[in-house]
Amino acid sequence: MTREDWMLHEIENVLKEPLNYEEQALLLSLKEVVQTQYHRLTIAEGELDGTLWSPKNW
Repeated sequence: MTREDWMLHEIENVLKEPLNYEEQALLLSLKEVVQTQYHRLTIAEGELDGTLWSPKNW
């Protein structure tokens, strides 16, 4: 299980509990931030890999 999967799993577990509106909104926003940041990380890793293997940059 990756860190992203673990964090999303933990957020989902907390969301299953009865929460007030503010707590639920915070957790849903946190879930969105986690997903966005890991997506950005994946994109940045791809860009770095592409740049390192580009003959123009050697």
